[in-house]
Amino acid sequence: MTDITSDSASGRRHTPHQSPAAAPTAGDGRKIAPDLIACVELFYFAYRDFTCDPDAILAQYGFGRAHHRVLHFVHRNPGLKVAELLDILKITKQSLARVLKQLVDEGFIIQRAGNEDRRERRLYLSAKGARLTDKLTQIQVKRIEGALAKLGPGADVFASRFLFAMINEKDRPQVEILIKGQRQAAAGNGSDCNE
Repeated sequence: MTDITSDSASGRRHTPHQSPAAAPTAGDGRKIAPDLIACVELFYFAYRDFTCDPDAILAQYGFGRAHHRVLHFVHRNPGLKVAELLDILKITKQSLARVLKQLVDEGFIIQRAGNEDRRERRLYLSAKGARLTDKLTQIQVKRIEGALAKLGPGADVFASRFLFAMINEKDRPQVEILIKGQRQAAAGNGSDCNE
C-alpha cells in the first residue's frame, strides 16, 4: 500500500503543516496575500469558538444554530413578523417553518395574529424562550467583551466597523436600521411579550 504522506524519493513524511500550500489567486489571476488568507482562517476559528458554547447548550434541547438565530432576532425585535424574520435570516420559508414549529410547539416562541392584519403572524419569546436566549447571549457577549478588552480602548468601534464592512453592501442599510432600532428599544422601555 502506498503511503501518500511520504516523499518516496527521500522517505520523509509530510504533514499538512510542512508542505507549502499553493498560493491562491484572485479572479483576475493575482496572488492573494497570505495575510488575507490568515484573516479568513482566523475568521473561521473565531466563529467556531464563538458558536461552540451556545451549540452545546442548544444541543441539550435538540436545537441548532438556526433555532439560535430565530430566538435571538425575535428576542431583540418583539412582535417581529414572520416575513421580516425571513428577510433578516435570508433562509427559505420551508427552513424557517420547521425551526419555528419546533420553537412554538416546545413553548419557546409565541405566535400572535397582527393587530391590523389578522393574517400576519407576529413572534414573541415566552419567558422560557427569553431565559434560554439570555443565557446564550451572555455567553457570547462574555467572549466578545474579553476579546475587546485585550485590544484596548476603541477596539469596539473598530470591530463594529470591520463587521459592518463584511456585510453585503445592499444589506447594510437594513442591518443599520435593525441595530439602531434595537439600541433605541434597549435605551427606552422596549416591551417584550413574556408569558
